[in-house]
Amino acid sequence: MNWITDTLRPRIKNLLSRRETEENLWVKCPQSGQMVFIKELEANHMVVPGSGYHMRMGAAKRLAHTFDNGKYEEIALPEAPLDPLKFRDEKRYADRLKEARTKTGMPDALKIGVGLVGGALTTIAAQDMDFMGGSLGTAAGEAIVKGMMTAVERSTPFIIFTASGGARMQEGILSLMQMPRTTLAIQSLRAARLPYLVVLTNPTTGGVTASYAMLGDIHLAEPGALIGFAGPRVIEQTIREKLPEGFQRSEYLRDHGMVDMVVERHELPAILARLVMILTHAPDMAAPRRVEAQIIPPGVPLPAVS
Repeated sequence: MNWITDTLRPRIKNLLSRRETEENLWVKCPQSGQMVFIKELEANHMVVPGSGYHMRMGAAKRLAHTFDNGKYEEIALPEAPLDPLKFRDEKRYADRLKEARTKTGMPDALKIGVGLVGGALTTIAAQDMDFMGGSLGTAAGEAIVKGMMTAVERSTPFIIFTASGGARMQEGILSLMQMPRTTLAIQSLRAARLPYLVVLTNPTTGGVTASYAMLGDIHLAEPGALIGFAGPRVIEQTIREKLPEGFQRSEYLRDHGMVDMVVERHELPAILARLVMILTHAPDMAAPRRVEAQIIPPGVPLPAVS
């Protein structure tokens, strides 16, 4: 019997695993440094009780939090090429995708559901930062278009919760192509006279901000969310000037007309339900016309709506 391998090593492993478990039970608030019990944080919808700091919230929890009674029909997403460019940096892109799918249980960075919001049938998409930083790739672009076309087919408003670091570099130009594709898909919502609401969460940056995230009929944002194209440090280095306090945060954008409302996470379901009710019961919205789910090319006039 070897005392080191048979007795000492298992005890050390047990000690380390216990420490890891204890640390995972607590989360440190990035704003105040407050340590919060993870169960308490989850019960408070990932909002730190003391400071009010809004932590990241996964796509599945977003949908459950927004739909009435947390019930919704999940929409199957179209398949996309796994690794179209056979990209490799420190590791293969295919391996990164596999790790992200194992970690999140999602095929890509987006989840879509259809259910009731304030009693009105609504289609909602939510991006997940835990899946490769919520980056916009071919699969995510296909999912967004699918969500918008589902809203057109079912004559429902469309809501999207954005959370992204921007385009997915491992897919190169194919990732950038999702910006005009999703922008064109929005035209189908407008042709069908269906409301398009955007909820900007922390962070929403890069190509996502430069496309569908800033093209909604109404823009809401969570408190303190970073919203912009390039980061503050890059902008400061480019213009060689000190940026204003709170620059690119949701409150700053609201004060300068880029965001309509900054809403606490607890209040979002009620606010969204109210907006959906108002927009779908306005005189010219009483009976949204069903249109064929199609992308309207740029430069082509929108069809007349009776």
